[in-house]
Amino acid sequence: MLTQTSILRPAIVLFVLLSLLTGVVYPLAITGIAQVAFADKANGSILTDAAGTPIGSSLIGQQFGTSDATAAPALAQWFWGRPSATGPVPYTALNLDMGTGSSGSNLAPSNPALLDNIRARLAALDAADASVGIVRTTTAPFATDNAPAQRTTAVPVDLVTSSASGLDPHISPAAAEYQVPRVAKVRGLSEQAVRALVLEHTQGRAFGVLGEPVVRVLELNLALARAQAAAASVASVSVVAWAPPAPPPPPPAPSRTTSTSLASPVPSAPHWARVPWTIYKTP
Repeated sequence: MLTQTSILRPAIVLFVLLSLLTGVVYPLAITGIAQVAFADKANGSILTDAAGTPIGSSLIGQQFGTSDATAAPALAQWFWGRPSATGPVPYTALNLDMGTGSSGSNLAPSNPALLDNIRARLAALDAADASVGIVRTTTAPFATDNAPAQRTTAVPVDLVTSSASGLDPHISPAAAEYQVPRVAKVRGLSEQAVRALVLEHTQGRAFGVLGEPVVRVLELNLALARAQAAAASVASVSVVAWAPPAPPPPPPAPSRTTSTSLASPVPSAPHWARVPWTIYKTP
């Protein structure tokens, strides 16, 4: 005969067991496996500087560029990521106070605001290029709606349009290549060296077939700053190492007791003038 106790007891026991299994054992097991197998990804793919201070995540973009043409020259030294339409600032994953987070612009192709945004981003790119003497247009940018500027180099679409999430940390290899001449000139590096850094921080297709190759912008800019600092350090050391040593002062002239009417003999060249300088080279 079924009683209330015989019915409730199995249900309560099963509830407790499943709660422990799915709410405690399973999460702890998965967390432990993740921390052992791929701790970096499990902890947010955090990037740190030389001092170990977290400076960002490889999964979320950061604002290196701008759509303000007047502010663009100050940011010309960096590779710009894909524009972000999140609020209150770009690349906001979540802002509980403002109730905003990951989102796109949601502007339709027929919306004039979309064209205005693209114009502003193009103008900012042109201003950054112009700050180092690079000109990519043959006429004024977007002189009229029906007669846009003639450009000598096509602008990759991901440099002038925001993504659906607003958090993209990557750009296409074409977008990176478009910026190589500008960054190289500002940094005083060769384009070949900058392209090598771009290639080093390019991520290929998943499993060789899924997705498209992308360039990791934050990591590329960090490597770029390190490369410039290293080049400046080497140049400074080279200048010091190649400077010839200062010659020692000449020895004092010997005292003479002869009459002052006698002509003084011509002194021989001091020893420091007869010894060739040693060339110091960096090891």
